[in-house]
Amino acid sequence: MKSTLVVGVDGSAESRAAADWAAREAVRRDMHVHVVHAWLWQPLAVPVVQDRGTEARRAREILEETEAQLTRRHPRLSLSAEVVPDVPVPALLRAAKEAEMLVLGTRGHGALAGFLLGSCGQQLIASAECPVVSVRARDGEPVYGGAEGPVVVGQQGGVEESAEVLRFAFEAAAARKVPLRVVRAWSLPPVYGYSPGSMWIAEQFAGLEPFEEAALDQALEPWRPRFPEVEVVAHVERGSAGHVLLSEASDARLVVVGRRVRESAVGTRIGSVAHAVLHHAACPVAVVPHH
Repeated sequence: MKSTLVVGVDGSAESRAAADWAAREAVRRDMHVHVVHAWLWQPLAVPVVQDRGTEARRAREILEETEAQLTRRHPRLSLSAEVVPDVPVPALLRAAKEAEMLVLGTRGHGALAGFLLGSCGQQLIASAECPVVSVRARDGEPVYGGAEGPVVVGQQGGVEESAEVLRFAFEAAAARKVPLRVVRAWSLPPVYGYSPGSMWIAEQFAGLEPFEEAALDQALEPWRPRFPEVEVVAHVERGSAGHVLLSEASDARLVVVGRRVRESAVGTRIGSVAHAVLHHAACPVAVVPHH
């Protein structure tokens, strides 16, 4: 049985672009695409003319148009589609519960950069149990980034913490037959700001960067033998994780970042690094949940 890739559509150019990206990825990985359109009849308590039958037909037309587009462009695609009677966030979270990944469309850069994803997109990325790929559109087509560029992944923490993120990134690079650029950013611990002597000692041992390079090599060690065909380029740099990752992803075809699964006082969060990359990367971005 094929793994499933779920894509949410709403009739917009962005969601059509996301559906096309999802179809290409499914053909590349021999996966099944399940297209979901969430529609729930919600009469408004204002004097606006509404027709349930008309809205229901439009919901079905959105699916039919998407199916026709994908079938025409990708004849070998394994495809299914459904209208889910619910609002978008819970509908897509349920649909993607057993999926390999969830794909969403997002708006291009605008004046309100903080609202690039839209509230539904942010909720889905923060709550989904599977990786979520955000696809930007230009002229109704997916923005793919560098045509021959690598997959770029941000690595943080130790071996176990980054395992799921690296697995996804290696699989993506292997499927595309492109190199994988693994980026680890680091910054000085606060103690060095208060203790110049500690910094002097660290510099006598060639600084702290060798420790970061060793941590990255250790995180990559389980994955290199599993994907011998993937060329790995490891990059360690001092600086803000978001800035370093974006600078290394200028030619990327896909950027992969992690999202720690944890509850906060205000609910689930995307995380600052993922948030920065989602808003500024010039290619699709995959956010992979991990513990």
